Order: sequence, then C-alpha cells, then structure tokens
Amino acid sequence: MSKTGNILYRMLLIFAISLSGTQQVRATTQGSRSMSFTLETAIRYALGHYPAIQSVLEELTRAQNGVKLARTHYLPRLNPVYQADRATQNQVTGIFLPALITPSIEGPVQPASATSFWNTQAGALLSFEPFDFGLRRAEVEQAISAESKSRADVALTRLQIAASVGEYFLNVMAARQAVRAAQANVNRWTVFDQAVRALVDQQLRPGADASRADSELAVARTQLFQARGTEQEALEILASLLGTDSPSLQLVSTPLLESPPSSSLPTPLLSTHPAALDQQARIQELRATQHVLQRTNYPRIFLESEVFGRGSGANPDGANAGGVKGLGLATGNWIAGISIVFPDVFGFSALKDQKRMNLAEERSQAARYQQILQDLKGRVAAAGARLQVALEVAKNTPLEVEAARQAEMQARTRYQVALANILEVATAENLLARAQTDDALARLNVWRALFELAVAQGDLEPFMAVLHSRMPGRH
Repeated sequence: MSKTGNILYRMLLIFAISLSGTQQVRATTQGSRSMSFTLETAIRYALGHYPAIQSVLEELTRAQNGVKLARTHYLPRLNPVYQADRATQNQVTGIFLPALITPSIEGPVQPASATSFWNTQAGALLSFEPFDFGLRRAEVEQAISAESKSRADVALTRLQIAASVGEYFLNVMAARQAVRAAQANVNRWTVFDQAVRALVDQQLRPGADASRADSELAVARTQLFQARGTEQEALEILASLLGTDSPSLQLVSTPLLESPPSSSLPTPLLSTHPAALDQQARIQELRATQHVLQRTNYPRIFLESEVFGRGSGANPDGANAGGVKGLGLATGNWIAGISIVFPDVFGFSALKDQKRMNLAEERSQAARYQQILQDLKGRVAAAGARLQVALEVAKNTPLEVEAARQAEMQARTRYQVALANILEVATAENLLARAQTDDALARLNVWRALFELAVAQGDLEPFMAVLHSRMPGRH
C-alpha cells in the first residue's frame, strides 16, 4: 500500500471509530475541562465507561434473570378465570375438531331460539408437575451455562478493550518520541544549512552543497510532519476509546520513558485466559442443550385440580329465566386428576437429528478450544521473545547514540576544514537521527512488549502492579 493510501486508510479508520462509538459522549464532553490519564488510569477508565462493556454487562443481567426464570418452572401453576356474557342458546348434536373460533355450549339440545340470556362462569386450575425425569433441572443447568457464557464474554470484552486502549496509548507515546527525535533532526539541519550557505556565500564551498543541505532540511521537515500526523491519528483513536475529544486529552508518560523493569511477568495457565474460558463456556452451553434434548424423550406428568362455578339464565327446559338471572354462580363443581402428555410420536426422528447436530457442534467447538490454546501458546512465546529483544535493544541504544553523536561532530568538523564533503555529513546526520529515534523508543518498547505479554497471557493485573510500582513516590 502506498503512503497516500496508508494515510487515507488510517483517516477512514479514525472516522469510523469516532462515528460508531463516541458521537453521544463527545456531545456531552465538548467544552469540558481536560482529562489527564496515565496508562493505568486510561485502561481503568475505559473499562468503566466504554459502551461495549455496559452492553455485555446487560447481557449478563439478562442471563442471570434467565436462571431465575428457569427455576420458576418448579412452581405449580394456578390459573383463575372469570367470564360473563350474554348470548343465545341454540345448538345441534354433533362433534367437531378443536377450533379457536368455535364457542363452547353445554346442556341438552334445545329448540332454536333467538332469545338471549346471561351466562357466567368462574374457576381456578391448579397444575403441578411432581417429577419430570430431570427436564427442569436440565433447563436450569442450561440457563446457568448461559450465565457462565455471559460472564466469560464480559471478561473477554474487558481484555479486548484494555488491549486496545493500552495499544493506542503506547502508540501516542511512541509517536511523540518520534516527533521529538524528528524535531531535533530538523533543528540540526537548520543550523547546518545556515552554516553551509555562509560557506557558499564566501565561495569556500560549491553551490551544490547548499542545494543538498536545503534538500536534507526539507526531508527532515517532511519526516517531522509525518511523525506529527501519526501522533494525531493515534491520539484521535485513543480519545474515541475514552469517550472524549483529543484537545481535552492529556497523557502522562510516567513511567513509560524511564528505566524499564528488567523482569518478566508470572506465567498463568493458558486455560485461564479469557478467550479460553469463553470457549469453555460455549462448550458447556452445548452440553447443557444436549442434556435438555435427552430429557425431552420422556412424557410429562401433571397433577391437576380445578374448582369452578357456573350460572345460566336458561332453565333446564330451555325457557328464559329473564332479568339478570344467570349473572350469579348457581352451580359449583370440582375435578382432580392426572394428565400425561406424551412426546410427539412422529417427532423422535427430528429430535434425533437435533441431538446429532448439537453433538457435532460441540465437537467442533471442542476442536476450536484446542486451537485457541495452541494460538495462545504461540502468542505468549512470541511476546516473551519480543520482550527479551526489547530489553537487549534498550541496553544498546545509549551506546548507539553516543557513537552516532561523535561521528556527527567529527563529520561537521571535517566539513568545516574541507576534509569531508556534504555527503559524509548527511550520512552522519541521518545516522544520528536514526540512533536518537531508536533510543527514544527503546525504553518505551520494553513497556510495550511487557504489555503485549500481559495481553497474550490474558491477565493485565500483574502488568498494572509493575506499572503502579514505578510511579513517582512508590519506590
């Protein structure tokens, strides 16, 4: 990808994140006082305010209530009902299939009549399932597994948000160090360009040297502008993650630019990584679903009891009693018994297919779990290797800077006395600029590698503890 394309891609990324995550938050924070963050406080602030965190927390609340709902299935059901209507009584002998629009009529068949009268009925049905062959327990376990999956989602989302905030915070710090190094390079080339022009004006150096010095100064300025652009891009994305505007965002570099820690982090079990735990919870969900499917093979047994009363404005002989008679409950009855609901006889094949599908999905997710562990192992090993390299580089860059500074001074001196050409000075200047940039980033890169190791391990608290211990006043 070209530099122009890369810049456009970054601008689109910043624009997309700004629109998707922070429009409402920014509207409320405009004009507010500046917010100051260290790396630790930025991560903790994002964990408490980023919308995605609130979203998964609400999903967890939903899953917790799902467990409560599943447990209510153990309770008996009591359904009272009352009905009053005015209608005619005109029925025929026969039998019909159940239909929602067919009214229920009781009593002997009477001659057709257009006279209407009052009818009332009230009752209550008590239904209780004393045992269910483990179905309700399986449904509760299924709800509990969904709650566990939601908890795992919360932990994984928190890690992902913390990783993003930490990454862009460190990107801003690295970009600022690059800006300082680029500014120092511009300053040196500005002074040297003036010195070259003075020598050219005195005809002690050819005019080509002035053109080369101008070119190198322009290149140094371009590099400075690019470094500032990279810093602003990272700052905008970080501001969007924190729900604020970049002008009001103040970042504290302490202790990221100081002497980095020389030790690594404790190594936790890969199975405790939030990504692994999230996948384990997914497998448990599928197993709980399989258990529910296995319990649906059995019949459902209900103990039922009903008490009800009825009133009618029609006499037994079919005559209309008249007035408001029928509004009272004149006749009472009760009934008690047992109902057995058998599974759909023709549904066993479909149920068998459901079990097979669920089992195949469980095996697929189990393989995915092994893949996650394998990937995490590689990521931890790679992060540990980067940390070791960063520590070695941090020890070497001071020597690199000192040697480059001596070479730059010697090249300038040799140029002043006509013992070296401008190409030698340009090479020395570029070498010094690169060495200063390497040194500016070396200590920060140790912290970055340590942070990446913590993310790979899935636990940022040990890193936070190291970071917190290096703050001023904590020694």
